[in-house]
Amino acid sequence: MRLSFRAAAAAIAFLFAAPLFSLPVQAQTEPVVVFAAASLKNALDEAAQTWAKKSGIEVKLSYAASSALAKQIEAGAPADIFISADLDWMDYAETKKLLRAGTRINLLGNSIVLIANKDWNKGGVKISANFPLAELLSGGRLAMADTAAVPAGKYGKEALEKLGVWNSVSGKLAQAENVRAALVLVGRGEAPLGIVYKTDAAAEPNVKIVGTFPDDSHKTIVYPAAMIDASKNAKAGEFLQYLAGPEAKAIFERHGFTALAARPAG
Repeated sequence: MRLSFRAAAAAIAFLFAAPLFSLPVQAQTEPVVVFAAASLKNALDEAAQTWAKKSGIEVKLSYAASSALAKQIEAGAPADIFISADLDWMDYAETKKLLRAGTRINLLGNSIVLIANKDWNKGGVKISANFPLAELLSGGRLAMADTAAVPAGKYGKEALEKLGVWNSVSGKLAQAENVRAALVLVGRGEAPLGIVYKTDAAAEPNVKIVGTFPDDSHKTIVYPAAMIDASKNAKAGEFLQYLAGPEAKAIFERHGFTALAARPAG
């Protein structure tokens, strides 16, 4: 039986269209959103870019003080992963039941240092009990992250108290909203000295390290990481696992961090 012209045209159109209907539709993967301590910026930027190239999944990074990030997550900010610069703010998030059970790990370690502008010509500073920090400021201010809330500021204050020099400089502080902001103050010459993480100093060409605080002068510096319980992103866990793996470990260590064994925090 012969097909009508209209029927034949419809049959041909179907044959050409059929392969299109049989192709799988590629799912759109949402970017992994990470809220991370400001001191992680350079290293985490590199690690995220490396993973994104391999996985094809974008990583969106939001940097600020750990205290600010924890409060934002508590207020409902859409994050998949939180990386704090201390245990206290991760503990806070856990207490508020913001973390995915079983995902929290201790990721990195760091140290705090005394920095000066690159033009500093007074030599190195031996940081020990009762060292003359107030005299070294020469009427200027000591740049630090907020000593009441930001981890770097809290570590610095603790060290200065233990070394017996806090009272001599507590009225001479230039407190910043995060450690990178404190770094900028010294880099611009707006403060003669500052206390930041060793990794921050390495990332800023306009400053130099003039002294390192003894490890026993403050709590051990630990950067914990965890998934946020409200996250719906199935790839977030893969990125967190990557951050604890050997490739990311090498990146972090190149930037001056100590890569921990990614053991569960507890």
